[in-house]
Amino acid sequence: MEDVFTQLLPLLTAIWWPFCRVLAMLTASPVIGEAVTPVTVRILISLVLAILMLPLSQGAPFIDPFSLHGVVATIEQAVLGFVLGLAFHFSMSVIGVLGYLVSSQMGFSMAVMNDPMNGQSSDVVSALLSVLAIIVFFAIDGHLVLAGVIGQSYKAWPLGQGYGPLLLQTVAYNVAWIFSAAMLLALPIVFSTLVVQLGFGFLNRVAPTLNLFALGFSVITLFGLLMLGQVVRFIPEHYTRMTNQVLEMIQQQMQVAHG
Repeated sequence: MEDVFTQLLPLLTAIWWPFCRVLAMLTASPVIGEAVTPVTVRILISLVLAILMLPLSQGAPFIDPFSLHGVVATIEQAVLGFVLGLAFHFSMSVIGVLGYLVSSQMGFSMAVMNDPMNGQSSDVVSALLSVLAIIVFFAIDGHLVLAGVIGQSYKAWPLGQGYGPLLLQTVAYNVAWIFSAAMLLALPIVFSTLVVQLGFGFLNRVAPTLNLFALGFSVITLFGLLMLGQVVRFIPEHYTRMTNQVLEMIQQQMQVAHG
């Protein structure tokens, strides 16, 4: 029994390091890291990927996971995986911000429903756009892209050699990109509803007895739905382009770290 435990302990130690990185990445990644995915399923996927990543993590120095160096290495793997997953979460966050902007302009902010993705309440437009983004995520093989990135990360940031502050700074600076990309997508709807509101404001100024503001709310909602139907057709293309931009950002950081 002691011989079996002696042979099993190095294998479990070797699995532990990729398991920490993969689990942290899947926790922060879109779709798989959402509340709709059970924690047990996420852990099982991380364990399977950690076993598949064993050949990539070969050659790393032996680190006792129960030592202080092992605790630091565990935190290092968790932070690295979390940052990589968070970078891919940017594209999904753009769709969520877009939904909130559109709902506030169309008057749908009051239409709130339970969101199974985050375990919270969200407006109807954000929920529908999130479902569309999930379909596009699996259509472009986003889950395979995540697995490929976590595999390539072992060449750029091997175990015990750190990850460098440049990666954290690049991901932190790209947070502003979420709001700019969402605003560019929502700009046609925001501008069109603003024009309709200004038009009804002038009409109400000319004929105040007609009370056009009561009619304007329904017209703005209908006009906003019409513009949303036109914008939704371009969301998959924009989501794919944003995901490619995130991939380019990660590849540049890998080249800097590997070089």
